[in-house]
Amino acid sequence: MNSERLISFRQVSVDFGERTALDNVSVLLDQKRIAVIGSNGSGKSTFARLLNGLASASRGEVRVHGIDPIRQARLLRRRVGFIFSNPDSQIVMPTVAEDIAFSLRGRGLSRTEVDERVSRMIQTHGLSHHENSAAHSLSGGQKQLLALSSVLVSEPQLIVADEPTALLDAANTRRISNHLLDEMPQQLVLVTHDLRLAERCDTALWFDQGRLRRCGEPRAVIAEYERSHP
Repeated sequence: MNSERLISFRQVSVDFGERTALDNVSVLLDQKRIAVIGSNGSGKSTFARLLNGLASASRGEVRVHGIDPIRQARLLRRRVGFIFSNPDSQIVMPTVAEDIAFSLRGRGLSRTEVDERVSRMIQTHGLSHHENSAAHSLSGGQKQLLALSSVLVSEPQLIVADEPTALLDAANTRRISNHLLDEMPQQLVLVTHDLRLAERCDTALWFDQGRLRRCGEPRAVIAEYERSHP
């Protein structure tokens, strides 16, 4: 196991009132590209949100690269970046350049360093003609590219993407997924209903009614999932 990118769940359960969203999940993961699949309400998004402290375990222990997501929240935020399915929920500044730069606040970087990083993200993700555009005026695909840029600019070691292509057309789905799966050096946890994307990962987790039904080679996991959902 690669300890530098080890994700560890030990008998983890998450309760929301009387509903159990995750039930006694134990798994060790150190693969670079990790797919998370399952039906709506299966627990997959709750699993993802545990990785950056957006949810907390009711029972059990979660460790992300050796970090306790709740007790070491500040350290975790520097290690983990989260991409939501709806990019509008992540845009916080008026313009594209300002929104990307916002992620670098409190990092101790000079103005020149910030400008260089922002410029690199804008060039890399095809936003060159929109640097000073109003962020909320962009198309859906462009907004998701902006959300991706705003996460990657801070150089996290783990990217958690919760249905990042759900609202995109085919062309932008290819662009975003290719960058996440083929170009990024970071570890990726990809929550998705798109089984073609899941198949491109190194391992897959299948959640069903809050339980981890299976974890393993993506083609085998997906085949079993499809047999149970004819």
